[in-house]
Amino acid sequence: MFHTIIFNHRISRVFRERRNDQKKVYSKEIGGIRTAQFKVQQVSKVYEGISPVVTLKNINLQFEDCEFICILGPSGCGKSTLLELLAGLQKPTSGHIFIDSEEVIGPNEKLGVVFQDASLYPWRTIFQNVGIGLEFAGYKRAATKLNVEKYLKLVGLDQFAENYPHQLSGGMRQRAGIARALVSSPEVLLMDEPFGAVDHSTRLKLQDDLLEIWEKEKKTVIFVTHDVSEAVYLADRVVLLSARPGEVLEIFKITVPRPRRRNDLLLLNAQNKIYSAIYQVSSEENLEYNI
Repeated sequence: MFHTIIFNHRISRVFRERRNDQKKVYSKEIGGIRTAQFKVQQVSKVYEGISPVVTLKNINLQFEDCEFICILGPSGCGKSTLLELLAGLQKPTSGHIFIDSEEVIGPNEKLGVVFQDASLYPWRTIFQNVGIGLEFAGYKRAATKLNVEKYLKLVGLDQFAENYPHQLSGGMRQRAGIARALVSSPEVLLMDEPFGAVDHSTRLKLQDDLLEIWEKEKKTVIFVTHDVSEAVYLADRVVLLSARPGEVLEIFKITVPRPRRRNDLLLLNAQNKIYSAIYQVSSEENLEYNI
């Protein structure tokens, strides 16, 4: 919840500064939908203290327009830290992150974030939660209403707009979190293990729902997980991180055609390649993955 509050207030400031700027130039437009070039150059993160902790080391990545990337790694390897760096919620100790030619130094209107927990305000309706960023940014009620209604319908919650978070299931609350991230039309959607807290069948349904939204919205998606099967099912590429300090061990391109079936032999072969890479390094570490 704390990260959500900080993010909402910071991003509202960005919106206010930029909403009337009609001269912005984006890297590419596909049918009026904005997309971005997003890259990470030599990024490391060290948490200072009596015993400094090196969390990430020399991360170099480039994310293509409208690509679905999964960042996979064991617990504690710095996956969530990397996502917070990408979102501008933390600053790297060294290195740089760019969206288009602009360095990411804080929350940015081109970036939408979905957290591990939906982090909805319990005293606000689902409609009010989804529209909170636009409200803080000073958008007119009519424009906010149109946008919120559009994305509530997209995630299948249009019939629950006036409900409160406690009246919804965990999966429905996560859908609301996705709608809140999409309502400001970001170019990149950053997702930090968003389905980790729901039951297995709900998780599979949310994966399919997310892919349908991704196909419609044409966003770049960067999705953190430690579930190998989830990563392979969702991604165009899977970035495998080492144990702490997190470094890029290998990048796997998933060429299985879409729509995919979870029992597809090609998909299972892709999983096995990742497992093989994990087993090569896991003999020296007690790593935690979902298999």
